[in-house]
Amino acid sequence: MTARLTIRDVPGIRVGHWTDVRAATGCTVVLAGDGGGVAGVDVRGSAPGTRETDLLRPTALVERINAICLAGGSAFGLAAADGVLRRLAERGIGFATGVRPVPIVPAAILFDLGAGDAAAFPDADAGYAATLAAEANDGTLEGRVGAGTGATVAKLGGADSGRPGGIGSAAQRLPDGSTLGAIVALNALGDVHARDGRALASSSGMASPPPVGNTTLVVIATDAPLDRAQCHKLSEIGHDALARQVRPTHTMFDGDVVFTLSTADGARMPTEAFFGLGLVVLDVVGEAIERAVDG
Repeated sequence: MTARLTIRDVPGIRVGHWTDVRAATGCTVVLAGDGGGVAGVDVRGSAPGTRETDLLRPTALVERINAICLAGGSAFGLAAADGVLRRLAERGIGFATGVRPVPIVPAAILFDLGAGDAAAFPDADAGYAATLAAEANDGTLEGRVGAGTGATVAKLGGADSGRPGGIGSAAQRLPDGSTLGAIVALNALGDVHARDGRALASSSGMASPPPVGNTTLVVIATDAPLDRAQCHKLSEIGHDALARQVRPTHTMFDGDVVFTLSTADGARMPTEAFFGLGLVVLDVVGEAIERAVDG
């Protein structure tokens, strides 16, 4: 039987978590390797919390990033990225400024303050610990860990009607021998469905107003060559998988964000091959969404 692949099977990509089970929060770090990676992002939810996403525009100066940090804790959790920077700076990794390397770490948060201790959030020390875990690239990858520790889904009937969410991951080998993977921190207001349409987590009734405490975060990663515009486009396609399987998604009460990261040299993939890659993204992100509630 062929082993199931995850984002950790993408060459150059390493992933680690910091988890606080008692407080029901945590953070997740995706490392792009010492050489960094080309990246893009698409923010669709109306209640996002992000950091350094403007640097991912195709027209920005910085061409490669070093890591992506996903965190619980709402806006407080953006502090976790400080710890990622601290650890990478210790290793001399970052954008060359002529003075000192500056690590480039885009980040995004989800709202889990109602899941456990509302005063707790992943801080810089948590981000540092998650980075050490990512360097080791071992430990539990999926489930109620990292940024998905306090995640819940299917809350249209109110926060008390929600089901556990969490972290899910999947990957596929591509015909050219490269790999494309995804990791999802699923913390959605909407109901969750499988790729074949089956309901995996459903709400009953409709609360008014809908509860806060949502947002799904996704990182797509590959060692296939992509430029920054193509990374942005794959992030857009990743949102298509969310819209197909999380209903509703991109609401006023979600801050959904999809990052794409390529560890290759930044060359532009031919259009025909890129079209096929987009189809793989739909399947891989879709499987990761399923794993986040079933894994």
